[in-house]
Amino acid sequence: MERPSLSLVVVAFNMERELPRTLLSLSPPLQKGLGGLDYEVVLVDNGSDRPIVAPGGRTRVIRLDDAPSSPARAVNLGLDAARGQLVGVMVDGARIASPGMVRHAALAWRLHPRPVIATLGFHLGPDVQMRSVHQGYDQAREDTLLESVGWQEDPYRLFRISAFAASSAGGWFAPLAESNALFMTRQMWSELGGYDERFRSPGGGLVNLDTYARACDLPDSQVIVLLGEATFHQVHGGVATNALVSPGEGFHAEYREIRGRQFRTPDPDRIYLGRLPADVMPSIRRSVTGA
Repeated sequence: MERPSLSLVVVAFNMERELPRTLLSLSPPLQKGLGGLDYEVVLVDNGSDRPIVAPGGRTRVIRLDDAPSSPARAVNLGLDAARGQLVGVMVDGARIASPGMVRHAALAWRLHPRPVIATLGFHLGPDVQMRSVHQGYDQAREDTLLESVGWQEDPYRLFRISAFAASSAGGWFAPLAESNALFMTRQMWSELGGYDERFRSPGGGLVNLDTYARACDLPDSQVIVLLGEATFHQVHGGVATNALVSPGEGFHAEYREIRGRQFRTPDPDRIYLGRLPADVMPSIRRSVTGA
């Protein structure tokens, strides 16, 4: 079987409502401008109560039985199974992707021999979901919101109904604490050692932040931020984003135990690649003005 150029590893756990939207957003025709790009989606079922059924097409499903509460092992299983030379990781299967993400990740791959390709995160709804769930935002409201903009007709409309995630709070041109769709070459993932499975907190704690920070420190690497492309988090009762009581203190304690220091947001030199559809422009203005 011929190897695809690009692989996307997606991890999911009990996301029967959210995952179909995520997979739809990653498939043609919602992913635009692909040309002849061949890519695959490696979907890792992290021990869902009801096993995920393979949707077919370009998506393969791998199931991890007796899975730990952290997704780190599932990510590494997906990395081992990925066949592409450029590999992206979406640690949270509840995130809808913007329609140029795959194309622009492939373009960014051409800019540097050792690229760390990062995307911003947004939360669907009027505010970051750590706050909006306290104000009545829930799955039913989100379903209505998504239907109101007809997101499947043009997923860039998701920028109209979302807010910067806390890890992307500074906007497009500020340092990122993490990337929820992070692409690197297969060799660079191997150098990094994948996700650190010592992060055992539910949801992985700061494992995604740790992974991005370590990737930024890889020698001779170049961070490339995809401008105008992002992932959009759906509300689903997530351990961190949708928790009624923040688990942050425990997450940071685990990080200190593993790394021996406080977590610090990396601030590497960054190149920006992308395009700016009209629906992205308000978030660009907020990034520039701080308003």
